[in-house]
Amino acid sequence: MPVISFANSKGGSGKTTSALLLACELANAKPVTLIDADPRQPISRWATMGNVPSGLTVVSNVTEKNILEEIEQASSTTPFVIIDLEGTASRLMSYAVSWSDLVIIPTKEQQQDAIAAIDVIKEVHRDMKATRRQIPYSVLFTQSRVIAKSRTARLISEQFRKNPQIDTFQTEIYERDAFSALFAIGGTIRSMTSKDVNNLDAALQNVEAFTAEVVAKLRTNREKVKEVA
Repeated sequence: MPVISFANSKGGSGKTTSALLLACELANAKPVTLIDADPRQPISRWATMGNVPSGLTVVSNVTEKNILEEIEQASSTTPFVIIDLEGTASRLMSYAVSWSDLVIIPTKEQQQDAIAAIDVIKEVHRDMKATRRQIPYSVLFTQSRVIAKSRTARLISEQFRKNPQIDTFQTEIYERDAFSALFAIGGTIRSMTSKDVNNLDAALQNVEAFTAEVVAKLRTNREKVKEVA
């Protein structure tokens, strides 16, 4: 079963929000285990607010000593396993990445975030050498402006997208009221109403496009593995 890790060593990258959006959307169709491996436990706190999808299981209290067992257990019981990793490079991160079928690296279109994303990519490549297996990864731009992007934002985006060695999502997670509201009012994008947030339809379309691209990447990567085998 696919294991998807969200990793970035810089706080505020949109890592937890992106992981939660994907987990909730996938849980509409298939059971999902969401492993909260961030010491701040943001997803675990979100889960206590209620309106958690029936198909979503949140696992907390994860450490480097039990992360592999938690991934293995989740993989045996649910079709999708999503891991929200801690915001620093660590042995826990390395363990999770080594088990991943896809590592998603969320980053804002800012210089410091881009540097942190490159650091994560280097870490993934080190894990590839250690495990002697290919670990697919992709950069995801988050908290992006829908219109009127700055020159710096466009430049950083282009540098990643034009680099043939770095896979980058075509979909961006935009800066939306609904995404911020997740951790304020609980629930999911689909449990919100237009009375709760602005531009809800646009937020839903954004999440659907992101989820579809994740599934497409998993299928493509699976086919590549079959070809090699």
